[in-house]
Amino acid sequence: QFTEEKFGQAEKTELDANFENLLARADSTKNWTEKILRQTEVLLQPNPSARVEEFLYEKLDRKVPSRVTNGELLAQYMAEAASELGPTTPYGKTLIKVSEAEKRLGAAERDFIHAASINFLTPLRNFLEGDWKTISKERRLLQNRRLDLDVCKARLKKAKAAEAKAATVPDFQETRPRNYILSASASALWNDEVDKSEQELRVAQTEFDRQAEVTRLLLEGISSTHVNHLRCLQEFVESQTTYYAQCYRHMLDLQKQLGRFPGTFVGTTEPASPPLSSTSPTTTAATMPMEPSVAGPAPPGEAALCLEEVAPPASGTRKARVLYDYEAADSSELALLADELITVYSLPGMDPDWLIGERGNKKGKVPVTYLELLS
Repeated sequence: QFTEEKFGQAEKTELDANFENLLARADSTKNWTEKILRQTEVLLQPNPSARVEEFLYEKLDRKVPSRVTNGELLAQYMAEAASELGPTTPYGKTLIKVSEAEKRLGAAERDFIHAASINFLTPLRNFLEGDWKTISKERRLLQNRRLDLDVCKARLKKAKAAEAKAATVPDFQETRPRNYILSASASALWNDEVDKSEQELRVAQTEFDRQAEVTRLLLEGISSTHVNHLRCLQEFVESQTTYYAQCYRHMLDLQKQLGRFPGTFVGTTEPASPPLSSTSPTTTAATMPMEPSVAGPAPPGEAALCLEEVAPPASGTRKARVLYDYEAADSSELALLADELITVYSLPGMDPDWLIGERGNKKGKVPVTYLELLS
């Protein structure tokens, strides 16, 4: 029956349009779930050899060995380099501080990978290895029931055609008694065959309808699968947001620490955190995990300093490009917009993490970590 259908030589029982739509949606869900699962695995573990190793451990039901992250490995190399090159030198001190930050980044990455694996990858994998296998099994069974039904239909159709032919064209001209008897009883024989085929058809139709209902219920359960995957996707986004927020805070702390080392020039390179594309200071403050206050306690006498009355030094002013938006915390600070150019200079006794910035007739304190000094 299957072969004749492929060659277009047999009739096929078609499923209703709603059932076909359920099948198409289930296939689409399975295909895209596989793609999302594989690409998420690539995101969490870019090394294909490591992914193959983890896959083998899972298939063998063995615990995956602990693996250091790239950040933790870099932190280890930096710490060893500082120990050998001199931990008291400016370079050695910087290596130690950076290694500590990289170690924290590696730990944050490890937590993110663990959370994403449990909250996102595991539910997707359970669907493919559990629910989808059940759906596929029932679909194959439905296909077999459908083929049995079409075989019974074809057999009944042939039996009815033969019965009709035997009833309408009996061989009464046959002179030999034996052949005459066979010809006369042919109609009765085909009548029995028709009754038998009809009984088989009723049984096949019942089994097909029962299997179609079971398969339909499983296919309609894809809606519940979408709801579950939606919840898992939201948890994945939350884990990713937490991870990048931690990375931002660690790198911001590292920038402030590096700015306090003697002989370390701050502002010549862009910060590790990417510039924000937002043009609104309010949006920046709402979306980025900022520290409560970048500036520390004001030195004695600075609180009473009126910036409007302070004249810039005759020498020592520089141009600086703003790396990303900054919202002023109070009237003593200058709000910044990404990519604008301002004039900056320092005053005696100021916190080294801050400079005085001027834009036209406006001036105020600006954080060094938000600037790239040009000249």
